[in-house]
Amino acid sequence: MPKLASDARVRAARLESHGFKRGLPSIAAAVERLGAVQAQDFTASKWVLGSRVRGSTAADVDSAIEAREIVRSWPLRGTLHLLPPATLRSILAITGPREVHRAALRHADLELDAAVYRKARSIAERELAGGSRSRAELQEAWEAAGIVTTGQRGYHLIWWLANDAVVCWGPIEGRGQRLVLLDEWSPGPAGSAAPSDREATLAALFLAYVRGHGPATVRDFAWWSGLTLTDARLAHAAVGDAVTAFDDERLVVADAGWPADPSAVTRRPTGAFALAAFDEYFLGYTDRTVVCDPEFAGRVIPGGNGVFQPVLVSRGRVVGTWKRKPGGKAGGGASVIIDPFTTANTADFEAAFAEWARFWGDQPGEVQLADRSPTANGRPRPARSPVRERRVTTARARPAARG
Repeated sequence: MPKLASDARVRAARLESHGFKRGLPSIAAAVERLGAVQAQDFTASKWVLGSRVRGSTAADVDSAIEAREIVRSWPLRGTLHLLPPATLRSILAITGPREVHRAALRHADLELDAAVYRKARSIAERELAGGSRSRAELQEAWEAAGIVTTGQRGYHLIWWLANDAVVCWGPIEGRGQRLVLLDEWSPGPAGSAAPSDREATLAALFLAYVRGHGPATVRDFAWWSGLTLTDARLAHAAVGDAVTAFDDERLVVADAGWPADPSAVTRRPTGAFALAAFDEYFLGYTDRTVVCDPEFAGRVIPGGNGVFQPVLVSRGRVVGTWKRKPGGKAGGGASVIIDPFTTANTADFEAAFAEWARFWGDQPGEVQLADRSPTANGRPRPARSPVRERRVTTARARPAARG
């Protein structure tokens, strides 16, 4: 018996786990299914959810946030995510101290010490009590009190407060959100988790990850969560028989209906999807070769520098990238440019882009092929995206400038 399932079998199972096969009933259900959704790019994260909830709109995501059904903070990998409010505190009790410790060198570079943090926290708790503030408004209050917020100091203070479960992102304002106190926005028990609670949190997070991403490995979970491999293995052990083997390396939830026989007759992966930048279907694994040929991975993450393009998925395989066409005539609809890795029929993705346009309240426009003619240096013109996945670590690289 083969030790590993075929790539097609893995892709078929992942399409089901991610909710693409049948669709998910609500925005909150989509977040719960995935466990957490990378949301440094807030706009992209909305379509990550919308692509799984048929008939939903961007306003539905905003409504789920306003209703406090989902919350946005920095619980995993030092990066913003959307997740169920009930899980945020327990996860931060495990990941927060570790991420703050990892950022110590960067904080020293910025001259952010414990005294500055305590003062900033006191002001934030006073300013946010009973209401909300924009990032600019909170930083103005800090500046008035003598706390310099330039040079990324303000961003790092907000991030530090979020990792200590003091603040999170709350009400929608324009294309972003306002800051609130977590105790007011999502009341719950404070303090670090006890050892038994820690194990239960790890188990719950592991189960959520496998339910929304399986088949996946323990190493995939370690990367996705930002936990150590030791903690990932502990999480696997703690979850017990709620997960089961899919093949010799990968796991699925026990009730997924996939027998642990890599050679079993498989349901074929089907469907054509236009997925967001940073979609969990591509991003959520340390090994992405099952869904994307390594030859083309650089087209999804140009330069390997954290820039994730929106992707085209056909029958479970990533077959190209896409972007909204800039400009366009008034009333011409939401036109897109697709950049297939080899060949593609634009008609295959028209329904997917029509749904994407409807989600944003637009009419569908043209689906055009990218110009891959050589540039002056003889190389094909690359697709570009200004958005990067960012995490706050001890690295000296600057973090994201926006929430």
